[in-house]
Amino acid sequence: MSAKLTIGPILFHWSVDKKLDFYKKIADETDVHTVYLGEVICSKRAVFFDQHYEGVADKLKRAGKKVVYSTLSEVLIKRDRKIIHDFCSMSEDEEIEVNDASGLLHISGQAHRLGPMMNVYNEETLKYLVSKGAYHASLPCELPRQSVEVLAGVAAKIGVSLEMQIFGRIPLALSARCYHARAHKLSKDNCRFVCEQDSDGMLLKTLDNKEFLAINGIQTLSYNFMNLAHELQELEQLGVEYFRLSPHSNDMVTTARVFNQLMKQEITAQEALVQIRDTGIDEPFANGFFHQKAGHQWVINRN
Repeated sequence: MSAKLTIGPILFHWSVDKKLDFYKKIADETDVHTVYLGEVICSKRAVFFDQHYEGVADKLKRAGKKVVYSTLSEVLIKRDRKIIHDFCSMSEDEEIEVNDASGLLHISGQAHRLGPMMNVYNEETLKYLVSKGAYHASLPCELPRQSVEVLAGVAAKIGVSLEMQIFGRIPLALSARCYHARAHKLSKDNCRFVCEQDSDGMLLKTLDNKEFLAINGIQTLSYNFMNLAHELQELEQLGVEYFRLSPHSNDMVTTARVFNQLMKQEITAQEALVQIRDTGIDEPFANGFFHQKAGHQWVINRN
């Protein structure tokens, strides 16, 4: 088994030009195995980039990347249901990552992937979803090492590949309301897409003025950036084969290069941390969840 690097779907509301430039760089300048496309957070944003997916996917495939389409992670209204239906009804030649249980209504019995929003927390859930057609699961970021080990053992027995996010803000929660809009005294239906102002999420602070969380439309994320550079080798030994980088506004080309070098053991984890810090990240790194600690914590691991 050889480790493979993946680029997750863009969670934030970036402009069309910024997205096109990002995917061009990923296609031309990175050595990643898989790239996930699709609007995962807000169906209102989807219309801006729908017409570009085919061209972006073609460019990525010609560059040797596997393309997977990710569904919405929350389905509330008819528009959301239609988007889920359309994604799950794509050609059998296209791979789909389901991020909301409503997608199973349309794709159950067909081969599909499970996204991290599906909350595969235990082995019975994994086995059940595999029985309905899942062949690959991206595990939730909040799982500790012990749970990953158990799930990896089951996955190996039933022939399922596992993936984990190793870089980027940690997805924590989804809401029916859009806090991003309300913070600007707007309604969700008339949000004016103010989330585009915050390319990596809008920062929230505690009452004593400490950075705490980040808001992305209806989504709550961590303020700290998950970085599992020190844990990467252990995850691979446990049986995780795919490692996801969540796109942010820092230099993701360099970030991908550094993690590839780390997977090949060309650099140490500590060297990787220094180089990733230099890509434009001022926020603290975090790895607490993996070590069964609070998720925002940084556990020093030199093993």
